[in-house]
Amino acid sequence: MHTLLRSAAAAIALGVVFAHFNPISAADQNAPPVPPPQAAGPAPEPLAMDELKKVMKPLERAAMAPKGTLKNPYTDNAEAIAQGKKLYFGKSCNGCHGGGGGGGMCPPLTNTVWVYGDTDDTLFRLIALGSDDLKKQGYTRKGTEGVVGPMPPFGELIDSDQDVWKIIAWIRTVFAGGPERRHW
Repeated sequence: MHTLLRSAAAAIALGVVFAHFNPISAADQNAPPVPPPQAAGPAPEPLAMDELKKVMKPLERAAMAPKGTLKNPYTDNAEAIAQGKKLYFGKSCNGCHGGGGGGGMCPPLTNTVWVYGDTDDTLFRLIALGSDDLKKQGYTRKGTEGVVGPMPPFGELIDSDQDVWKIIAWIRTVFAGGPERRHW
């Protein structure tokens, strides 16, 4: 009887993990294609603060902003960091990355090198698009952590780009790198 219960519990747990990393819905099947990587050229200017203050869905922001231009307007903002921590838990980021960002079944956010890099632009796009679409845009892995599966896109689950920025502002507070690595 115990073996049957353990087998059923394991099957349910695997089903939950599979559903989390492989959600299938009509919305997924009809989602607009991810724009192709942009051609190399001079580094674009970061978006102006008034442009960043316009609230939009994270996927819209990622689609409209040239690669390398996204900059967090909430860096070192204590109120936004506190809201970001609540959002981190509210959107279940802790389910994969741990309650304090120390990892779990996915890479820790406390590392000194993050899987795809640590720029604001990269982190925003990773959260909004997920790791598979990030790779399609030409981003490559920098970290060497073992990863259980791809990071799913949260661009439709998080209400606004401002909420993504607040989550990133909080994530920055658990970064274990020294001041010389803090370049945001």
